[in-house]
Amino acid sequence: MTAEQRNLSASIDPVKLDRLAEVAVKVGLQLREGQDVLLTAPAVALPLVRRIAAHAYKAGAGIVTPILSDEELTLARYRFGHDDSFDHAAGWLYEGMAKAFSSNTARLAIVGDNPMLLSGEDPTKVARASKANSMAYQPALEKIVNFDTNWNIIAFPSPSWAMQVFPGEPEDVAVAKLADAIFKASRVDQDGAIVAWGRHNAALRERTEWLNGQRFRALHYTGPGIDLTIGLADGHEWEGGASTAKNGITCNANIPTEEVFTTPHCRRVFGHVVSSKPLSYQGTLIDNIAVRFEEGRIVEARASRGEEVLSKVLDTDEGARRLGEVALVPNSSPISQSGLLFFNTLFDENAASHIALGQCYSKCFVNGTSLTPQQIAAQGGNQSLIHIDWMIGSGQTDIDGLHADGSRVPVFRNGEWA
Repeated sequence: MTAEQRNLSASIDPVKLDRLAEVAVKVGLQLREGQDVLLTAPAVALPLVRRIAAHAYKAGAGIVTPILSDEELTLARYRFGHDDSFDHAAGWLYEGMAKAFSSNTARLAIVGDNPMLLSGEDPTKVARASKANSMAYQPALEKIVNFDTNWNIIAFPSPSWAMQVFPGEPEDVAVAKLADAIFKASRVDQDGAIVAWGRHNAALRERTEWLNGQRFRALHYTGPGIDLTIGLADGHEWEGGASTAKNGITCNANIPTEEVFTTPHCRRVFGHVVSSKPLSYQGTLIDNIAVRFEEGRIVEARASRGEEVLSKVLDTDEGARRLGEVALVPNSSPISQSGLLFFNTLFDENAASHIALGQCYSKCFVNGTSLTPQQIAAQGGNQSLIHIDWMIGSGQTDIDGLHADGSRVPVFRNGEWA
């Protein structure tokens, strides 16, 4: 370890980092004795990877297999790679991951790469590589979106990411600030983190039970620049906090999480909406997104920044212009109140109510685990190579639930649960 690495490590509270690792294993994954773990992470997150491995083995893990990425290696591809290589991806790796998930291996991902890493690279190459990777990843992704196994995503405060969130600060100060923000949002900033997650999951479950009891046909959003009706899929089911995978293990897929979410009907979305926060996507900041839907499909799309990238995303495939998720998050959420833009969907999506373009989650249907892809599509579920969340909620957003008979029930008023 270099002197610089030691200084940066000193900026991260080791007690809270260990607490995050324990929560990832015991709350995020709810790892079972004998279960293997497949872990992906940026190389800079090794301090957290090591602590997760230790807690996993203490919990009785079979084998913990880490796969590490590196920002310099990623940049080397864009600077020196042959042009044809951007239309290829490591399909053999994802096939292996799919096989592991089919064999009850738990999936844990640590995010922390520089969100603007590819901002200076050729956007056409970035788009080609992303599409190739999305296509190759499908066998593994299907196991995740269908919730075949228990999985979890957490974050590590890398220096490159920290400098994006806190520009102008010395690197060690930026890392310390981002670490504190991650720990607070992940509920590991104090003792009793596992108990705190139990209370939080119970509160989210109370929200989902109320929504599922209402059986709304649609949600109607109004606010500055918003008049949007989102039909909900036939037989939809709201989820939030801890969920039970097909292998019978109840896990928290995202840490942190403040949302309750379900599947919209991909052919029953009408009206217009604007983004309330910027979207950081593959090195590009897409800001002031404004779209109009007709019969579930985006027919007009603009952005004050990053519009070219947004257009490429929408042209990924037929499902990219339709919704795969709708999520409710109060404006009073801890991440919203922090006032930070994390440039990372894991955090930013928990700052505001949001929608997602692309692939839906099969678990957000009644008896979703037993439905075929054809049945999910017939009930309004969307299919796509992408799943991209962007924020539309604010302290000025009102949401009404619409019943089949036309009656309305207040769900959100001024960005808060009604």
